[in-house]
Amino acid sequence: MRRTFGLVLAALIAVAVGCADNQKVTTQPATSPPPTTVPTAQPQTTEEASPTQSRPASAAVGDVLDLKGLEDGEALAVTVVKVVDPARPENEYSTPDAGRRFVAVQLRLKNTGTAVYSDSPSNGARLVDAQGQQFDPTYEDTSAGPGFPGDVTAPPGDSVLGFITFEVPTDSRVVKVQFAMSSGFAGQTGQWDVRAR
Repeated sequence: MRRTFGLVLAALIAVAVGCADNQKVTTQPATSPPPTTVPTAQPQTTEEASPTQSRPASAAVGDVLDLKGLEDGEALAVTVVKVVDPARPENEYSTPDAGRRFVAVQLRLKNTGTAVYSDSPSNGARLVDAQGQQFDPTYEDTSAGPGFPGDVTAPPGDSVLGFITFEVPTDSRVVKVQFAMSSGFAGQTGQWDVRAR
């Protein structure tokens, strides 16, 4: 009887060990921290940002931002003077497409560098709407005022003033104007917040 009981006990132990070998149980030490979410990326500081991807300097319409170009001595004090939204076409031949409207942005560019500024300002300008969509300029003119010529030249100390026209969807709410020197390829981008109208 005692021997039979010993055999049954040994068999039960063998079955229990076999079952334990077939199961993979993963445990976490009691001292390990609870899982956390991955933090979102923080905006780069000027020191962390690469020369071609710096964080836009931000301002309000009417404020001046100092921006640098790609070449030594290229620098502008840039002001978004005003935003005309919507802007009426200059004539019956320059009308926006169906479902779209014109927005005219007046910029003042003062050459604060030591090199002559020679570029097309519209190449470095963009509008951003509330959904994050970006819009490049159009070549149309509006009744808001004179636009920039194709190429602008300003010696050090000189200022130029002109409108840049954009064509955006009728239901887009424009929230930002962006500008960068060197036809948009400079490392610094100025950004002006457009207040709700």
